[in-house]
Amino acid sequence: MLLGAIADDFTGATDLGSILAREGMPVVQLIGVPDAATMALAGDAAAVVVALKTRTAPAREAIEQSLATLGALRKAGAEQILFKYCSTFDSTDDGNIGPVADALAEALNADLAIVCPAFPANGRTVFRGHLFVGDQLLQDSPMRDHPLTPMRRSNLVELMSAQSARAVGLVRYDVVSQDVTAIRAELARLRKTGVGYAVTDAIADDDLRRLGQAVHDHPFITGGSAISMGLPDNFRRAGKLGAGALAQAVSGSGRAAILAGSCSAATRNQLQRASALWPSFRLDIDAIAREEGVAAAALNWSAAQAEDTPVVIYGSADPDTVAAAQARYGRERAGAMMEQVLGEIATGLRRQGIGRFLVAGGETSGAVVSALGIKALQIGQLIAPGVPWTQSIGESPVTLSLKSGNFGGADFFEHALDVLQ
Repeated sequence: MLLGAIADDFTGATDLGSILAREGMPVVQLIGVPDAATMALAGDAAAVVVALKTRTAPAREAIEQSLATLGALRKAGAEQILFKYCSTFDSTDDGNIGPVADALAEALNADLAIVCPAFPANGRTVFRGHLFVGDQLLQDSPMRDHPLTPMRRSNLVELMSAQSARAVGLVRYDVVSQDVTAIRAELARLRKTGVGYAVTDAIADDDLRRLGQAVHDHPFITGGSAISMGLPDNFRRAGKLGAGALAQAVSGSGRAAILAGSCSAATRNQLQRASALWPSFRLDIDAIAREEGVAAAALNWSAAQAEDTPVVIYGSADPDTVAAAQARYGRERAGAMMEQVLGEIATGLRRQGIGRFLVAGGETSGAVVSALGIKALQIGQLIAPGVPWTQSIGESPVTLSLKSGNFGGADFFEHALDVLQ
């Protein structure tokens, strides 16, 4: 193993895996803090991405899981560690990006690490330290109404400073746009001034490739998945990695099911289109709270549908409806109730013969993959930037697409099934 990655949610892990595979780096995704048996599933992969469900977990729990994962990756030989978080820097002032990064940096004796969530292919860019989503500042984008991690500021230096005990500086675009030598010189200057994290501007893939090359000797990197596109070539230049090949195509059999818990505008648009094409079942949070057997009702409904058509089951709702539910039940309880039901539904659907799952939302993906008992994933063909098909490793493989709520066009679900054909 050359590169070990710790991802704070499941969709982000597959996103990262798809980029590494595209760049010719053999990669396997593992689920949860890996023990020896799980780590063995990675085989001889040059990169291992570990998917944790720590984005909205209590900070102490997120730190403990991340450090345990770091220990497993280092024991397996990882030479460089990447802490992967969302390209919209999903977090709060209390964490978990800053606290987890601090703990990992200390464990690795890393005095400086970059902070780069940019993902230009999906419209996430950083300029003068401010994170943009398309043409909007993060604070003006739909992320300001995220039900779990509402983002009301766009200045990454301020956001990281609020979470971390370390000083935070900025590598501005007039440096990033030059060359690797200029970037390394600026990082060295910031290090001498006591800066522990360097937010880096990036508005195009070429910026990310220069940044990746500039940190070739850094033991610890933090960022979104796209920062990884420049890392495989570092190992090639060092003679440690061959030319490699693109991700292998995965296949899928059995009925298809769409499970959605994300409340993002993108997912809601995708669900509107999918519900016009295929049978759909909406999960009612109030009925779940009253313990009215919602999972059983959804499974009975699914079993009654035609066997040759996908089924759509969702708990997604608009921001006002979500806010009202959170007011009634509390933010954490409302999310946990929906995730538990979606997990129960996933296991029931699997027993019904569903072999292809399209899952929308990071928390939902974590719930579904955990409920299905999946420990490792092979990265397959790309559906959309940041979203590949994957296939579980082990007996009775199941094919999954784990989609960040914000990713994909309006026709994502139908296009995903076409890709698998």
